[in-house]
Amino acid sequence: MQEHLDLVPGRVVGLSGPIGSGLTHLAFTLLAAQPSTVAYVDVLGWLCPVAAWEAGLEPDRLIVVRCSNQKLWPQVVGALVDGVPSVYAEVPEGVGEAVLRRLAALTRARGTTLLMRPLQGELPEGVAFPRIRSVGIEWEGTAQGHGRLRSRQMTVDLSGKGAPPARVEVETDGALRVVSRVASSRYAIG
Repeated sequence: MQEHLDLVPGRVVGLSGPIGSGLTHLAFTLLAAQPSTVAYVDVLGWLCPVAAWEAGLEPDRLIVVRCSNQKLWPQVVGALVDGVPSVYAEVPEGVGEAVLRRLAALTRARGTTLLMRPLQGELPEGVAFPRIRSVGIEWEGTAQGHGRLRSRQMTVDLSGKGAPPARVEVETDGALRVVSRVASSRYAIG
């Protein structure tokens, strides 16, 4: 995996883009490279654990926590950040900026890897570094909604503190490869 898509403990990664844009697969692929347990906070209740396993995350390393309650969500994510090395959390609508900043501070203090994906909009400025925004996806091997998926190519924009924005093409076909050389090595994820 390219060094600019490696997760770094103690940082928050912000993911944004439409549902179905490949961000969950990308996140699970990045988290599969971590040697630790991964907790996924499922707000929508849509996650099928097989998706994580197909991205390379071993079944005995995945914890799925379903929490659609906006008021309980901060405590659930805080407890996971406090006790699990890697957390991927969908962020429900209406979670305040102060709550997100407290979770980011806890993440830094505990050295946890935290990926947050707001279901609406993006994280407030300064909460996450880097920020990954899906801007496009191409599927190969499917036609008119059926067929065998052979690969997908995502286009994502990377941005963050002190680094110039970059557009990166990422190909997934069971593995994860950066296929464009536009990204800077300053984008260690996490």
